[in-house]
Amino acid sequence: MLFSEQNFKRRNELGGSIEVICGSMFSGKTEELIRRLRRAQIAKLNVEIFKPKTDTRYDENSVVSHDQNSIHSTPVENAASILLLGANTEVVGIDEAQFFDDELPDVCNKLANRGIRVIIAGLDMDYLGNPFGPMPALMSIAEIVTKVHAVCLQCGGPATYSFRTSSSEAKILLGEKESYEPRCRTCYNSVG
Repeated sequence: MLFSEQNFKRRNELGGSIEVICGSMFSGKTEELIRRLRRAQIAKLNVEIFKPKTDTRYDENSVVSHDQNSIHSTPVENAASILLLGANTEVVGIDEAQFFDDELPDVCNKLANRGIRVIIAGLDMDYLGNPFGPMPALMSIAEIVTKVHAVCLQCGGPATYSFRTSSSEAKILLGEKESYEPRCRTCYNSVG
């Protein structure tokens, strides 16, 4: 669907931006992404949502939070696809950004420079506590960075780490509560 002249003018008046929502597993990243995208839809903005094609945990064609809230999305192979498919919109949402290739920051910059609001959610660290995929670069170019916290399942404090409970050493392991638990720094670094 192409924009009318009025919508194009409105999009340019609003200006583009990049927002990043980051944190550990079970911190509410996707929930916050869905909340922001729904508000954009209520404002009658044209919204497109993307996720990596490899993320099929809950639904192939929807972004789904751990609380089972969902919003329709388009699964894509790579970041360049977002640039093509998100060109004629006002708001672009991207979930599980850590799984995208290193082109994602450039794609988000191009979209924002066209006047599009880009909202991204993803893990900021992998299970080893290292920066994850394109997330550090996205955080550095974003106008807004929101770090959300889970609850540490060991002590009840604010959790910022995704502790892997399974024995797999694969960098990427799609999983839920059977494979990960949120932990604070102290509990993450303790044995067990």
